[in-house]
Amino acid sequence: MNDCRTGRPGGADVGTQGPGQDQADERDEIITRLAELQRGMGRFFARDRSLPIMASNLTMQQLKVVMFLSFHGSTSGQELARHLHVGLGTVTGIVDRVVAQGLATRREDPNDRRIRRVELTDAGKRLTAEIIDAGTTGYRRLLEHLDTETLRTMETVMRKIQQAMRDMAAEEHSPSH
Repeated sequence: MNDCRTGRPGGADVGTQGPGQDQADERDEIITRLAELQRGMGRFFARDRSLPIMASNLTMQQLKVVMFLSFHGSTSGQELARHLHVGLGTVTGIVDRVVAQGLATRREDPNDRRIRRVELTDAGKRLTAEIIDAGTTGYRRLLEHLDTETLRTMETVMRKIQQAMRDMAAEEHSPSH
């Protein structure tokens, strides 16, 4: 398997002693510049107040609940509390407000009546689809301004990033973690 960072087999930078430190410094500088470019893209897209995410009146915690439910489906309050790193009482209040807005419902778990499961309503599913679709639409509009060769290069890079994400997810779910 090739290391996504270097493109070389094995996963380690070759020659990381002495002159390799210069390479490590350069990598850190490039990563810093890329992170700043990513933040700039985020600011560019956030300026569009017509986006559904900007037009919603959800708090950040409420938005996190709605988006978590859109990706994971029905879940318990305990699972939401673990995901948000807050107590169950806090999650109950957040979910109460999301339910009051008509974006989620609570129901009994069919396997354990003591557990209440939270899931998106059709309105919640529409909102999350609009948020995701709006981001994709804006990203496509941006990409349309690039030439074909740049798009080819970007596709290659994005595939490497996607592989790095899969590798990171596998590491996070390995028994040693």
